[in-house]
Amino acid sequence: MEWFECKVQYDKTQENGLIKSTKEAYLVDALSFTEAEETITKEMEPFMSGEFIVSDIKRARIAELFENEDLNADRWYKIKVGFISFDEKNEKEKIISQTDIVQATDLKNAIATLEKGMQGTLGDYKIISVTETPIIDVFRHKVEE
Repeated sequence: MEWFECKVQYDKTQENGLIKSTKEAYLVDALSFTEAEETITKEMEPFMSGEFIVSDIKRARIAELFENEDLNADRWYKIKVGFISFDEKNEKEKIISQTDIVQATDLKNAIATLEKGMQGTLGDYKIISVTETPIIDVFRHKVEE
């Protein structure tokens, strides 16, 4: 499975009654671009009263996704993690980085959720960066019976 970032565009009625074109980002677990588009369309249809389009789909390079059990965890953070390894040939420390996505209530909670998920990891690692993403929700692959 791969992760795809899908952007959905639709017209949203604001509090003042004006209609504004809105784009929202979602993360979809799928086998292909086609399946990602099919999944996001199926997931969004019940929530949309009017027309909407899937305006963009791109492959998201994500190593791991850490979800949070806290019902208030409504934000998604991109955390770049560096695993520290030693290159014996050059006798130098080397950092191999990966990007993880973490669901959390805030920045501090994102780091705590990542650290909880990384417990038991064999290698040493360090957090290189933490960024809040525009992702609204995540849709995991569902196997149809």
